[in-house]
Amino acid sequence: MNGIETRRRSTKAILLVLLAVILVLYGFPFAYLLLTSFKPPSEAIAVPPSVVPDVWTLENYTAALSKEGVVPALVNSVMTAVLSTLISLVLAVPAAYAVTRYRTPSGRVFVLAALVTRMVPTIAVGAPLVETMRALGINDTSFALAIAHTTISLPLSIWLMASFFEAVPDEIEEAAKMDGASRIGALWRVVLPVVSGGLAVTAIFTFLASWNEFLFALLLTSVRAQTTPIVIANFQTQFGLDWGAMTALAAVYSIPVILLTLTLQRHIVAGLTLGAVKG
Repeated sequence: MNGIETRRRSTKAILLVLLAVILVLYGFPFAYLLLTSFKPPSEAIAVPPSVVPDVWTLENYTAALSKEGVVPALVNSVMTAVLSTLISLVLAVPAAYAVTRYRTPSGRVFVLAALVTRMVPTIAVGAPLVETMRALGINDTSFALAIAHTTISLPLSIWLMASFFEAVPDEIEEAAKMDGASRIGALWRVVLPVVSGGLAVTAIFTFLASWNEFLFALLLTSVRAQTTPIVIANFQTQFGLDWGAMTALAAVYSIPVILLTLTLQRHIVAGLTLGAVKG
């Protein structure tokens, strides 16, 4: 028993060390960005760079948020990401539900084809989308950019929601039908509440896909609908990139995603454990 207990402790210690290494590798870049945002402009571009600021200041945040176009870009980013998330969920939920409940061969092919479209390079559909939006007269709008972002997130949303619907036993839906509910009523009143965690997971992935997207925002916007990633990339002075202001705005830009994740944390855990409903 002592030998088994010792091996368990050793395994646990190794896993904790690996977890710590992974956390450092993932967390250090963001921590360094956050610390740089509090450095004076001269210290932000110093060579060799320092990790912890010698002098802490909010000058970079003041400069970044007061720059023309920054606040509208933040608003555009929120509008675009929310619109893209809503459009993806509205389209993905009925598509995934139909595939998982009717279980036709064409439905299986559809899910596979939707996933394969994720492999298409974004740049391959960028130019056609620019011409399409220009022909429709909606170029340089948040709505056009949200539609473009939906082409990225919708295939993944369908695939995710299909996997979550598969985890819901048919008996739950049959019981709702016996109580007089229609198929749509059973979906709305019974199935969707059960997969609320899956909806939260899908919504976060969809939101992040739009929130972090750069190429479509670069191609489809110029002035009115520019998002924050484009604005951050344009932070330049006559001496080069304004690293202090860039890191400050990047830190501000990460706040909504962090708050969204913390708010939906309970639902995310429920979504990740949804498979336990079976059996």
